[in-house]
Amino acid sequence: MPNYRRACVRGATYFFTVNLRDRKSDLLIREIDLLRDTVRATRARHPFHIDAWVVLPEHMHCMWTLPPNDHEFALRWKVIKQTFSKRLPKTEPRTGCQLNRRERGIWQRRYWEHLIRDPRDYQLHFDYIHYNPLKHKHAQRLADWPYSSFHRAVAMGIYSEDWCASPTHEQGSFGE
Repeated sequence: MPNYRRACVRGATYFFTVNLRDRKSDLLIREIDLLRDTVRATRARHPFHIDAWVVLPEHMHCMWTLPPNDHEFALRWKVIKQTFSKRLPKTEPRTGCQLNRRERGIWQRRYWEHLIRDPRDYQLHFDYIHYNPLKHKHAQRLADWPYSSFHRAVAMGIYSEDWCASPTHEQGSFGE
C-alpha cells in the first residue's frame, strides 16, 4: 500500500479537491442542503475557517484555515464524507471489496490537498476555486453559479460581480 505523505502544519491554510467516485454524477448539487448541513455540523465539532469553496456536480474545491494548534484536516474530511454518505440511501454501485468492508461507493477514496505556501499561492488557489464553474462550463457568468463562496467574496469587495467576464482570464492562469 502506498505511503501517502501529507504536510501537516498546525494552523495552516490548505487547498483541497474532493471528487465523487462517479464523475458523471450530479449528487453534490442535487444534495447541496445535505452537504451544507454536514459541513456545518463538522465545523461545530471540529472548527475550521472556510476561506473559499465551490461545489460542482461531481467534485468540489475548497480552502480551509485550521485553528492555531490543529493540523487534522484528514479527520474533518473523514467526518464530512462519512456523515454525508450515511444520510443517503444505498443506491450506488459498490465493489465486492467495498461490500466486505461495509464501505459506500460515493466518494473517491483519496483527495488532493495542497499546503498554501504564501500570499501569492493563496490568491492563485482562491481565484482557481472561484473560476471553476466557468472552467467546467457550468455557468456563463460566475454570478450565476449558486454553489460558490464567490458571492461572499463579491459582498466583501474582493471581486466585482463581473470578475472573469473578459476573455483575458485563461483557464491556466491560476491555482492548480
